[in-house]
Amino acid sequence: MIGGLLALAGALSAQAEGAPQRIVIAGGDLTEIVFALGEGERVVAVDSTSSYPPETETLPKIGYMRRLAPEGVLTTAPDLLLAGAGAGPDSAMDRLRQAGVDVRIGPDDPSLDGVAAKIRFVGDALDRRDEAEALIDRVSGQLAAAIAAAGESEASPRVLFLMTAGRNGVLAAGADTSAQAIIELAGGENAVTGFNGYKPLSAEVALASAPDVLLMPTHAAEAMGGAETALARPELAATPAGRAKRVVVIDGLLLLGFGPRTPEAVSTLAAALHGAE
Repeated sequence: MIGGLLALAGALSAQAEGAPQRIVIAGGDLTEIVFALGEGERVVAVDSTSSYPPETETLPKIGYMRRLAPEGVLTTAPDLLLAGAGAGPDSAMDRLRQAGVDVRIGPDDPSLDGVAAKIRFVGDALDRRDEAEALIDRVSGQLAAAIAAAGESEASPRVLFLMTAGRNGVLAAGADTSAQAIIELAGGENAVTGFNGYKPLSAEVALASAPDVLLMPTHAAEAMGGAETALARPELAATPAGRAKRVVVIDGLLLLGFGPRTPEAVSTLAAALHGAE
């Protein structure tokens, strides 16, 4: 009750002043954009996916973006919640709106246009439209250069992207995923195209995909006991990547965030995929 009243008071105050003054963010990509726009001082809390920039380490955490508790968010007295497309549950979002919090859900498009759309979304929400357009121009130029450099390679290695899910569960990235998008931008080919989204990895899928390279976010590699342990799994050891011991591990937010650091993600992955040519 007290938290809800504080949030409502904060929202009313921010509306009177114009731009929001107390921002909570549920989505690491959106957090990066807010800080890239120079508005980090207005952020009062972030979710557990918000690990960059380093300033986020000292901010209060509201939990995982897909399992938000409205009470925890309200204790930070926000006047604006910027949330990624997968944030929720819906009941939590409804309660926050009822408490007077301005809840805005960002776009979900892992593409070049999607990066610009996210930046423009944040710029509109923070009343920093000119700064957002300048950031879009800068990131777009960097992306074009990174993609052009990645495209200079004649090879297009088959890449199997893996994530962890629960107790020793391993998911493979299929079509229409952010993993496939970043792999293709970096000059690779997604090894799995038989399904959309992320699905459990079976021995049949692993062998049929015949990957040249395994790609994992850092947290997934750690959960699997390290890259070498992952390569030793029976369903992976017999693949071309397993036999060649080719595995690439990159920070998950950098790799899949599709935010201001996407040019860096493309360059980093391209170097790992093509560096041995």
